[in-house]
Amino acid sequence: MRRAAERRAKWRAQGHGEYAEVPEKEFFAAAKASERLVCHFYRDNWPCKVLDKHLSILAKQHVETRFIKVHAEKAPFLTEKLRIVVLPTLAIVKNAKVEDYVVGFDELGGKDDFSTEDLEERLAKSQVIFLDGEGSAFTAKQAAASKRSVRQSDTGNSSDSE
Repeated sequence: MRRAAERRAKWRAQGHGEYAEVPEKEFFAAAKASERLVCHFYRDNWPCKVLDKHLSILAKQHVETRFIKVHAEKAPFLTEKLRIVVLPTLAIVKNAKVEDYVVGFDELGGKDDFSTEDLEERLAKSQVIFLDGEGSAFTAKQAAASKRSVRQSDTGNSSDSE
């Protein structure tokens, strides 16, 4: 228990637990300083603001991962180097290497009305966050889902073919 508290304190000292903007020149230092990092490449538009809302929630829930954002138009070197073409794009960084991307909303249902839990599940798939962490929104969703009977679904349709 004490080790976990020490780890969380170390993470918080590195900027974990908050969602902050960093300039282009600080991206690589941030990626090296944290074992797990989610970087939102954005510009000032509606889709990016939708993602901001979800990432600020997840940053507080998943202290094991650092969440940052970089203004793509002010970071031409970085966007070219990482081949960022579509905004918003999330770069998933583990051990100082970009391992995965979430480009636009295609993997989140293709619309801007996806839930924080949908994004959380996608990030967990990349193993950049842990779903068994304290306060995980996904954990609450899983617990609620497990209380449903086998025949119940999210849509209310009781078909067995789902």
